[in-house]
Amino acid sequence: MYRIERDQKIHSSIGKAWDFIKTPKNLNRITPPELDFTIVSDVPSSMFNGLIVEYIIRIPFLGRRKWIAEIKHIREPFTFVDEQRMGPYKFWYHYHELVKTEKGIRVIDRVYYEVPYGILGRLAHFFIIKKMLKRIFDYRAAKFAELLSE
Repeated sequence: MYRIERDQKIHSSIGKAWDFIKTPKNLNRITPPELDFTIVSDVPSSMFNGLIVEYIIRIPFLGRRKWIAEIKHIREPFTFVDEQRMGPYKFWYHYHELVKTEKGIRVIDRVYYEVPYGILGRLAHFFIIKKMLKRIFDYRAAKFAELLSE
């Protein structure tokens, strides 16, 4: 099992950040363009517990793949989880948290994931996946700062 953790400070209100995060279509705005991210299911304007989101994403060396995630454990306007139901990972659990601070908010991401394919997957993780996920979360951090800063 692998883990990614990010903790970012942004000069924004928790209300503004939650309004952005709770809108499923905004996921496209914080996803790097080279992933060619496309939501293919109908999504509401605001997430809810049990929401299933289906999308297609381009994965290096594998092409376009379907990913189905469930939104759960929403504690508005602070936390929620998206958990892969079907997709490229053997396991994917992404915890999102917003924390109010004196100068704005902290945006916290914790991802627990496992790659498929045994030793081949672990090698792919070491040489490719770990770096790819770092680039994705670096991009997300930059976009959050750009879109949410007041």
